[in-house]
Amino acid sequence: MQVTQTPIPGLLIFEPQTFTDSRGWFLESYNEEKYIRSGLTAKFVQDNHSYSIKNVVRGLHFQHHHPQGKLVRVVVGEVFDVAVDIRTGSPTFGKWFGVMLSAENKKQLYIPPNFAHGFSVMSEDAEFMYKCTDFYHPGDEIGLRWNDPEIDIDWHLQGKAIISDKDAVLPTLAQIRDKLPLYSPTP
Repeated sequence: MQVTQTPIPGLLIFEPQTFTDSRGWFLESYNEEKYIRSGLTAKFVQDNHSYSIKNVVRGLHFQHHHPQGKLVRVVVGEVFDVAVDIRTGSPTFGKWFGVMLSAENKKQLYIPPNFAHGFSVMSEDAEFMYKCTDFYHPGDEIGLRWNDPEIDIDWHLQGKAIISDKDAVLPTLAQIRDKLPLYSPTP
C-alpha cells in the first residue's frame, strides 16, 4: 500500500494494492494491521455509505464534542473530496486540501478528527463510503458554509451546486471561530 502525506499534516492518501487479472480485480479496502504499520492507528466504530448525483456538494461537516476521524473512498463514480483544518492555533488553520477520489483510482483519504469534511460529485452519480472513529451524534453536528470566501474552496463543479437546505445555511469560519477546537500538536 502506498501512503502519501498531504501538505496538511495528518491528512493521508492511501492507495491500496490492486490485484488484476482477466476476471477483474481485488483489493483489501481495509486491513487494520497494514494501516497501523502505515501510521494510521485510529480505531473505527462506524461505516457509512451515501449516494449522490452530479454537482451535489455535501459538507462541510464536523462534530463538535464527538469529533470523528474518517477514512473515505468512492466505490461508484468520482468525487472531489475536501478537508479543512479547523483547529484554532494550527499552522494550517483554515487551509483546505482536496483530492479526486474515484472507483477507478481507488484512493482513500484519511481525515483526522477536528477537520471539516465535504465533497462534490464529478460523475453522473457517486457512491461514497467512509469509516468513522466515533459514532454519529445528530445534536453535535455542525459545519461550515461550503462557499465560505475565507476558505475559498475550488469545488471543481461542472454546473450549479446542489446543496441541502441544512448545508446552505451553515455558518462561515469567521462566525464560529470561537467555538472551534484548539490545536494540540502530537508529540
